[in-house]
Amino acid sequence: MSSAMPMGKLLLLIVMLAAVGQMTQTMYVPSIAAMAADFSVSPALLQAVMACYLIPYGLSQFIYGPISDRIGRKPVILAGLAIFLVGTGITLLAHSYSWFLVGSVVQGAGIGCGGAMARTLTRDCFSGAKLHRANSLVSMGLIFSPLMAPLLGGYLTEVLHWRASYFFLLLLAIVVYAVMALRFTETLPQEARQPGNFIGRYRHVMSSRRFRGYLLCLITVFSGVSVFEAAAGVIMSDGLHLSPTLISVLFVAPLPAYLVGSGLSSRFADTIGYYATLTLGSVMALMGAGILVVSGLMGEISVYSLIGGGCVYFAGAGVLFPAASTGALSPFPYHAGTAGAILGGAQNLLAGLVTLAASRLGVASQLSLGSMMLALGILASIGLMMSYRADQHGDDPTSAPVH
Repeated sequence: MSSAMPMGKLLLLIVMLAAVGQMTQTMYVPSIAAMAADFSVSPALLQAVMACYLIPYGLSQFIYGPISDRIGRKPVILAGLAIFLVGTGITLLAHSYSWFLVGSVVQGAGIGCGGAMARTLTRDCFSGAKLHRANSLVSMGLIFSPLMAPLLGGYLTEVLHWRASYFFLLLLAIVVYAVMALRFTETLPQEARQPGNFIGRYRHVMSSRRFRGYLLCLITVFSGVSVFEAAAGVIMSDGLHLSPTLISVLFVAPLPAYLVGSGLSSRFADTIGYYATLTLGSVMALMGAGILVVSGLMGEISVYSLIGGGCVYFAGAGVLFPAASTGALSPFPYHAGTAGAILGGAQNLLAGLVTLAASRLGVASQLSLGSMMLALGILASIGLMMSYRADQHGDDPTSAPVH
């Protein structure tokens, strides 16, 4: 398949769409203390906000993906953005913790369209090395919204109020809706759409052991990133008693490491080989988690070890995400929406559940955080071994349409 749009324009639109969800996930972190005071709850409970956002964000992608295979990408994108706007309105008007969580759920259910389409649109238009390159560029582009979101959220909280962050998200979503309605060109032509049943498409994609291995890797690595994002803010606020502005600055410190890893991922694949690139990313993630564990075992609560370990882990994740996504999506040109929905949906759903579990277990120290991230990194390595063995045995499902 090929796109009528230039690569630069397509990737810019993908980044804009996905940025709405990325910013919503992290923008509130520097405001945790202020939000907890307003709602009269413990700051640790605010980790549940991310879980309540990520779980419907993941679940909704299982719906958006197959529907987009049937009716096209653009109607799905516009419908999802409209739902997100409703959820953001609820968070702005909520005066209780419970209603705020309801708004977060609706936000996640709406912007799940962006999570599914960010992976699907590149597969619609590219394959092979170009797909890996496109995924690397998307990963690099997406890092700027999480970089900006906590900084902006911390500034708005100190100067105005934490609700100003959600008003900004409302305005951003309105702008992106207008741009997608007017400038986005459908990437799935009528003749390529699949009228087959959802279950058949899911069964076809999940029949691949190679896909399941990459899926396990992506789920667990992303869960580690989400747990770090949710717990690091609490550790810096409650454990180190830092200001919202300083927290916002430190919170984004690991994200440039992710940017570097994503930028080098396709280059590593060209020079040292595809599986060596995956192995490198996995080892870096394990090393980053190990730094947190060692520091925790020594009884230290240190900004240097917390952020340093996070940087190494995020760099490994940056190498892994575009490489593993490319390996998972490549065999499915006729089911890109379904495959992308499984990747995005499962990543965010399981990351939400893991984050919720971390909140309930009281993961608010470097040792407990590092231990959970290390366990997730080990599972990611197991997933990569599954994919490698399946590839060696030629486990690739047919790429023909399933009706």
